[in-house]
Amino acid sequence: MDLKEEIINTIRTNRISTTEIADALGKSGHIPGLQSLQSNTHKVGEATFIYAFNHSNWETHEQIAAMDEGKIAYVHGIECGDRAIFGHLVSKYLVLYKQAIAVVVNGYVRDVPALIREDYPIWYGGRSPIGCFNVKNDVAPPTDLLESLQQRFEGGILVCDDSGVVLIEPHQITEDLKDQLAFIELQEDVWYFCMDSMKMSTYEIVCEKKYIKQEGLIHPDQLKKLSEISNRINERKK
Repeated sequence: MDLKEEIINTIRTNRISTTEIADALGKSGHIPGLQSLQSNTHKVGEATFIYAFNHSNWETHEQIAAMDEGKIAYVHGIECGDRAIFGHLVSKYLVLYKQAIAVVVNGYVRDVPALIREDYPIWYGGRSPIGCFNVKNDVAPPTDLLESLQQRFEGGILVCDDSGVVLIEPHQITEDLKDQLAFIELQEDVWYFCMDSMKMSTYEIVCEKKYIKQEGLIHPDQLKKLSEISNRINERKK
């Protein structure tokens, strides 16, 4: 199992939220304006970048046909206005035949009643009954923009839940991120223990970090592990 697979498996197994992922990325990674079509859904996987351009989804169909199975399809609308990039037909093809873990549409979708009924794992930017045209473009999107989007998304990791979508860019898939995730997971356990069992205030927990200063409050092994992970992260920054 390579590092990317290990991180994906850790996020999936522990159901690590987009909130925690964004924290691990230094309060970053959020793709604004996206919401879940369903509730209580958590998906994570490697991203495949797909685009629609100029009010047309012709190239979108081409790219979807060529994509590998078992990925998250990230579909980015470029100059598509408020036209839906696709609806039920394409979503069904992605989820059932391409075995997409999830579908993330940075743009509009249509056939929303059918998508909800089918319980497809879709995150999207808006709804519209008016779709894109199925006409091949004579020109491509601006090269700089397309290359920038491909570098950010292709091969990255997308984490999706009811709070939205967070992107782990390819260059961020590192041992440091792996340690950050472990640190945040352990810290969350400690914080909730301090609030629920020790009746501490959030000020005492988050700001004062009283659990570190007060000897015997939490298990020494937990403090040791937090310290070890923190030291590894700090060592890499030197």
